[in-house]
Amino acid sequence: MTAPIPTRVHYHKKDRELELTYEGGESHRLSVEYLRVFSPSAEVRGHGGDTATLQVGKKHVGLKNITQAGRYALKLHFDDGHDSGLYSWDYLHALIRDREANWTDYLRRLEEAGASREPLGIEIKQL
Repeated sequence: MTAPIPTRVHYHKKDRELELTYEGGESHRLSVEYLRVFSPSAEVRGHGGDTATLQVGKKHVGLKNITQAGRYALKLHFDDGHDSGLYSWDYLHALIRDREANWTDYLRRLEEAGASREPLGIEIKQL
């Protein structure tokens, strides 16, 4: 798959959403929580088979930084410390395309695990 390359990437900090704008003005906003729980990193996705780790408590996660990796991907630096995994243009496009199905499946897996999107305890962020 050869996905289009965004002409603009903008982080809406207050809404915790990453906006990708494409040629022709097509624009998509993805929540940072969605991007975090579907990180392409081995830490999240595992190393094949059924080794993925269910991400819980990520409802309020934000971004600290966004860097470009060559001409093919973004590296997202989350404020929970996670920053491994490259979000290729193809992967971001697939996340846009499959957002509804992915999110529905994620919520189902959380429920089956008796887990929550809410973080445990008191969230403390270093300034």
